[in-house]
Amino acid sequence: MLDRHLRPLIDSPLNALGRALARAGIHPDLVTLVGLLLGLMAAVAIALGAPLSGLGLILLSRLADGLDGAVARATRPSDLGSYYDILADFLFYAAIPLGFVWADPAANAVAGAALLAAFYVNGASFLGYAILAAKRGLSTEVRGRKSWYHSGGLLEGSETILFFVLFCLWPGAFAPLAWLFAGLCAVTTLGRVAMARDLFRD
Repeated sequence: MLDRHLRPLIDSPLNALGRALARAGIHPDLVTLVGLLLGLMAAVAIALGAPLSGLGLILLSRLADGLDGAVARATRPSDLGSYYDILADFLFYAAIPLGFVWADPAANAVAGAALLAAFYVNGASFLGYAILAAKRGLSTEVRGRKSWYHSGGLLEGSETILFFVLFCLWPGAFAPLAWLFAGLCAVTTLGRVAMARDLFRD
């Protein structure tokens, strides 16, 4: 929901930094890998009871996630790089809730499992929509230039990071926040299913 409004604000500085990294010979896939490693380190920090350290690593990870596309645009975007990017994103999105579950399984396991299930279904609705959009030759740049169709929804990348920040700032509230997040994911999925029904109906 917020991505389309934030893109105009962040694209210019990201693209400038991406061009600088490209001139230095940095490959976008390396930036993707660094972002993933930082995200996994964040999950480990959270699991070990250091959510504020995890928060710092999450923010660095998401900076790298934005930069890999900027570096690619400054050189030559590739389908394989886009594949690595979406795979790294989904691994990161799973790892952070797992970190909180590991830190306090008695309090967080059920809510964390519900959130991961909601992620799973929402991710399927997102990727399925992208596949059918590509099959029909549809494209959009509302959320920036992407290698696949990014359908909108109530929850997108910006809202996900916002919830992760809240988890880290108030780890004791992980369970109610995770239930709220899972419910909003379900609403997003239902909304995307409704869009797909209207757009892809034969």
